[in-house]
Amino acid sequence: MIYFLCFVLFSIGIYGIIVKRNIIKLIISTIILNYAVYILLVLMGFRWQGEVPVFGDGQEIKFMVDPLPQSMVMVAMIAGFAVTALLVAVAMRLYKQFKTFDIKEIIQIKTKSETEL
Repeated sequence: MIYFLCFVLFSIGIYGIIVKRNIIKLIISTIILNYAVYILLVLMGFRWQGEVPVFGDGQEIKFMVDPLPQSMVMVAMIAGFAVTALLVAVAMRLYKQFKTFDIKEIIQIKTKSETEL
């Protein structure tokens, strides 16, 4: 069931990236897509009634939670944050130059200015 919810989040992110033409909506869709991947990676390492992978007192742990996907998600979150910051910076520069967030209008303004040269 929870894997289906990851698929729904992933589908919402892909839909937003393909269909929307507003730069802010594209950034939000990218963030949603990233979170779907993060949740999927964490679920891959999850085990029901799993124990923390810390060994002590000579105990043997039968059902251990895998810490590798969790660490991968931490690294991916940092990279995703950097990409999001870069996208926001680019969106701010585009708005400063063209006074709009709509991609079609930006392309029209750009082609119009290039034909005038």
